[in-house]
Amino acid sequence: MSNDELFDVVNAQDEVIGVAPRSRVHAEGLRHRAAHVLVYDRAGQLFVQRRSFSKDNSPGLWDTSAAGHLASGEDYADAALRELEEELGVMPEAPLEALFRFDASAGTGQEFVWVYRAVVGSALRPDPTEIIDGRWCTPEALVDWRRRSPEAFTGTFLRILDALALGG
Repeated sequence: MSNDELFDVVNAQDEVIGVAPRSRVHAEGLRHRAAHVLVYDRAGQLFVQRRSFSKDNSPGLWDTSAAGHLASGEDYADAALRELEEELGVMPEAPLEALFRFDASAGTGQEFVWVYRAVVGSALRPDPTEIIDGRWCTPEALVDWRRRSPEAFTGTFLRILDALALGG
């Protein structure tokens, strides 16, 4: 990812108030937007990914199946679909299901976050520049893993697991 990507800067109501480069948004803690996708297989297992060590936020930590910032002018669902294709090389079998959102806060890195659910039937093709590891987990295995090693997960993913009642 380039530091010159342009993000919409938003106010406390998630309304666009400007545009700024990624580097400035993160350096100044400006409110912006992100989408996360939870990818499930037909058996109900969730794919989790380990973020590349080259990431500027939470390198090497486990995260949702796919996630990313919204580009300036992009909406949440379009960003979620783009991230699915870019990071995992797949598209969902059916339309994305919007699950819930979080308001921007210190806990989300000042990101408004929409979380989506997708079911895929084809093999994933993780982008090795974004993802260094990945695995399918049952909800029970994820609860156990989180209970044993919460420090292995990104902060946003822990919030998502709590919202899914997988907090352990």
